[in-house]
Amino acid sequence: MKIRFSKNEIILNITVLIWGFTGILGALITVSAVNLVWYRVLIAALALFIYFKFKKKSLHISKKQFIQYMLTGGLVGLHWLLFFQSIKVSTVSVTLVCLSSLTLFTSILEPIIKKTKMPFIDIFTGLLIIGGIALIFTFEAGYLLGIILGLSCSLVASFFSIINSNLIKTNSASTISFYEMLGAFVWISIYLMLFGNIDSSFILSQSDFIYLLLLGTVCTAAAYVAGIEVMKELSAFKVALVTNLEPVYGIILAWILFGQKEVMSVGFYLGGAIVLGAVFLHPYFQRMIARITINKIKKSNERYS
Repeated sequence: MKIRFSKNEIILNITVLIWGFTGILGALITVSAVNLVWYRVLIAALALFIYFKFKKKSLHISKKQFIQYMLTGGLVGLHWLLFFQSIKVSTVSVTLVCLSSLTLFTSILEPIIKKTKMPFIDIFTGLLIIGGIALIFTFEAGYLLGIILGLSCSLVASFFSIINSNLIKTNSASTISFYEMLGAFVWISIYLMLFGNIDSSFILSQSDFIYLLLLGTVCTAAAYVAGIEVMKELSAFKVALVTNLEPVYGIILAWILFGQKEVMSVGFYLGGAIVLGAVFLHPYFQRMIARITINKIKKSNERYS
């Protein structure tokens, strides 16, 4: 069977490949997770602002849209805080496999938020993912905090992915991305002023500056715009499904760059295989069910014709 990809599906896969490198940069950057995300969203917002000025595009939005984007930006910032903190206390591999639960959370939340029926295949896929994650918990108890943070970041990502799938219907991906990056920057700045310790820990080494520049421009500004843009055609669940390729790319890169540190137990890889297997088989199950349904309808029509 020949598999064909639409233009947006190809863009999404390239975007996810770029996101797969995000975890690597998070491990390489030495500043704390909060400082890292603060710099990341600041650089991303500035890059998008320069883009708008260069293209002479308007950033005008309504008051309602401004509030929506800024609040959603808070969720984006929280997601990245949890993501990078999970990497700091565990490994890139643990965090990225936990991020695969994005499909599970989206399959549950999207029908609830959009008030649609939850397909049986989504429920089945979700149960397989739960089983895989439970297995990882059993064998990697030493990374319990990292696993909890990884699952939490995935839950938050599910929320803002569903929100963005609705927001993209009324505005451009670049405009939404700019204000969400700005929102993330504002909320994290407020957090730092209230609870953070703004001192010499904010000073960047040369390597950290280069990594953050790459993270903020290519892996955030450009990739985030592309990730939202494809939602004009693809559902939040479809985006979540393809996004689960991120652990594959990230884990392979982590093995290459960090070696022994990223080698996990057999139970971890078995659990990860169950999670990723459920994700990759989902579209085939969907097509199978669709064909069965179509054949039943055809036979029913032939019977009564």
